[in-house]
Amino acid sequence: MKTVTIDVAPLDAVKRRMADALKGKMRGAYITFSTHELMWKTLTPKRWAILKIMTGAEALGVREIARLVERDVKGVHTDLQALAKAGVIDRDEAKYVFPYDEIHVDFRLKAA
Repeated sequence: MKTVTIDVAPLDAVKRRMADALKGKMRGAYITFSTHELMWKTLTPKRWAILKIMTGAEALGVREIARLVERDVKGVHTDLQALAKAGVIDRDEAKYVFPYDEIHVDFRLKAA
């Protein structure tokens, strides 16, 4: 099973993870956001619904995704472009790919 971890981490933590990877210490796949606000702005409820149906699926076209999430094609296309621009999903010709079978979300909220 291929799992991706979505987290919120400062740049120095990401750099440490990259340095470890270059040394051969693989810790899995990560999608990291610099702030909680950026994560929630990018991963809206409608975009989470898209990720849910794409998790474990093969490459899907915009119309197929729109049908599965029961939304209009234009709105889904806009969300897919935003997810691709943020590096959350990939585009493979005319289809979109989320190459993971499972999503693990990991972050902490602390007092200000």
